[in-house]
Amino acid sequence: MGALPVYRWRLAPDGYATRRQLRSQGLRPGGQPVAAQLERPRRRRGPLVAYLYRIDAAKPVRPMTAAKWAALAKANAARRVCPRCRRDAGYVIPPSLGMCTPCAFPEPSLELRSA
Repeated sequence: MGALPVYRWRLAPDGYATRRQLRSQGLRPGGQPVAAQLERPRRRRGPLVAYLYRIDAAKPVRPMTAAKWAALAKANAARRVCPRCRRDAGYVIPPSLGMCTPCAFPEPSLELRSA
């Protein structure tokens, strides 16, 4: 295999796209190898690299099935349940806390306030 063509940032020819650009067009790489790469130079570190795929060889994105939608809904619901109090928090529980806000920061009891 030969070396990949390397283009400078924003100077890639038409017909190439990154994964995100393909996805915004409703496409996916579809098993094709990386066709080229972009490099964005940086001052004190190595360059940022973005891989490019050919748009003409890309395939359409597979549609979500009912089973996939159900699995995604179940996974998102699990992220909302507090492991401590077992209630639906109404929001995705932050991984930094690991529990809902009332469980992480309980209000002081009334006896402690009056003392």
